Amino acid sequence: MWTYYPDLLATPVPRYTSYPTAAEFADIPVDAYRTALQETSGTVSLYVHIPFCEKICFYCGCNTGKANRRQRLESYLDALHNEIATVSRELPESVRVGRIAFGGGSPNAITPDDFRSLFAALESRFSLDDPTLSIELDPRTMTAEWANVIAEHGISRASLGVQTFAEHCQKAIGRVQPEECIVETVDWLRDAGVTSLNFDLMYGLPGQYMHDLEDTLQRTRVLGADRIALFGYAHVPHIVPRQRVIDTTDLPDQAERFAMAEMGYAYLATHGYTPIGFDHFAKPGGDPLAKAAFEGRLKRNFQGFTDDQSEVLIGLGASSISSFPQLLAQNEKNSGRYRMLSSQGLLSAGRGVTRSADDRYRGAVIEQLLCQGRARLGACLMHEASGRLRPFLDRGLASIDRQWLEILPEGLPYARSIAAIFDAYRPVSARRFSSAV
Repeated sequence: MWTYYPDLLATPVPRYTSYPTAAEFADIPVDAYRTALQETSGTVSLYVHIPFCEKICFYCGCNTGKANRRQRLESYLDALHNEIATVSRELPESVRVGRIAFGGGSPNAITPDDFRSLFAALESRFSLDDPTLSIELDPRTMTAEWANVIAEHGISRASLGVQTFAEHCQKAIGRVQPEECIVETVDWLRDAGVTSLNFDLMYGLPGQYMHDLEDTLQRTRVLGADRIALFGYAHVPHIVPRQRVIDTTDLPDQAERFAMAEMGYAYLATHGYTPIGFDHFAKPGGDPLAKAAFEGRLKRNFQGFTDDQSEVLIGLGASSISSFPQLLAQNEKNSGRYRMLSSQGLLSAGRGVTRSADDRYRGAVIEQLLCQGRARLGACLMHEASGRLRPFLDRGLASIDRQWLEILPEGLPYARSIAAIFDAYRPVSARRFSSAV
């Protein structure tokens, strides 16, 4: 189905959940974030970051820590409540909230009562417009009481960090979770009213073989996942020190990773799932993501592919990123400093990037290529990119018809590499990113 061209995958590239990417963030003007909030209108989305997990996995690149000290959790939640109050005061009263996503870490690292209190704060401070609610969950710490909370609040979308069902791979990445644990979590969530259930899975894990991946895909399908995100493991120990625990000699090489990605795509595409881009899949018909892809409304934000049409995403919590048409702003990453700023009623977003007209144009091209598989290029951008596009055009991975650039079916695994051609920052920061496949 696909042909492996190692030279076209040799350069690491971003996942492009934003453009410019977080690798380009620098100090922003003091009042830039406040001004962006004050000038916001219409319906926005919220992302609430809970940077804690009961157990830290070796592979994880998220900004998270162990939830083993109640005092630290309470201190963070106090700061989060303060930030909710501070941010809400800056927004015009007419602004409505159409979506709320809870991520991490693992939101279920806090207690159900803590979550109830957190949601009550959001309800009291923001104008919620019957929002679509989603949550990331760790099956290892899922409980019946947490399922009750999900039902109480009408959370309809959930994402489980499964990664793999192969026990030897689980041990290698520090995420041991018996299948019974995942089955029980799925049952709880379905009973709680979750209608869109995503499984995060990985290929390219230490000690993982093709049959391990196929077995994981089979078990995922049988458990009825509505969506599947099949990511290649990004081994970047120079950025994520905890990954140094992983034995690099046990990692599949680039050709093996490519073969795993190809098999995973072929398996899911022939077993009832619609491909969304290169590495996401959804059941056709009922799932909103599949519907958005079919109707050409698919977008990308910091959660990956999404059907969210809002132009503004407000991040709450340490390290969260807010996205506005002309600004990307990230909250303080350091939990201690974040707590200090929030306790003083101060906004903590001090890094990011002001998006120029060129940034917005290039960002739209990159998003269209990854979401719709085609984009219209202006004459200047076409001229700039023509030489670097040539290897992809010559090998039948992409085509150009007048000003339209299209990624062909054979070019899907090269989509991020093709999109990266239009990234004006990438040559400077390529070392920050993972393999394209």
